[in-house]
Amino acid sequence: MDKYQRLARRKMTIRKKVHGTVERPRMLLTKSLKNMTTQIIDDNEGKTIFGLSTLSKDISLKLKKANKSNVASAMLLGEEVAKGALKKGIKKVVFDRAGNKYHGVVKAFADSARKSGLEF
Repeated sequence: MDKYQRLARRKMTIRKKVHGTVERPRMLLTKSLKNMTTQIIDDNEGKTIFGLSTLSKDISLKLKKANKSNVASAMLLGEEVAKGALKKGIKKVVFDRAGNKYHGVVKAFADSARKSGLEF
């Protein structure tokens, strides 16, 4: 298997176990080589409650770098997502790492969101 098939397999294994509800929605982190996107999703209704990206105006102005997929931008994105989720009344989420390994950028994002008040 090539790396894309392994990523797809890990992603489907995680999605079988992780399901977002109204009380505890799913927080999805998607990363590419240059950017990161996160969404808080209610899987029962199939709707996105809140979403944010490193391409968003507020975050993009704070970073001012070409590559927005590093640990510093992950920490900033985690803080901003936690603030936005708390404004919407969401305190507990289920973390979906989308098949990515839990280290580096993914770990920095998760730790930053936890420090800012989200529980998962």
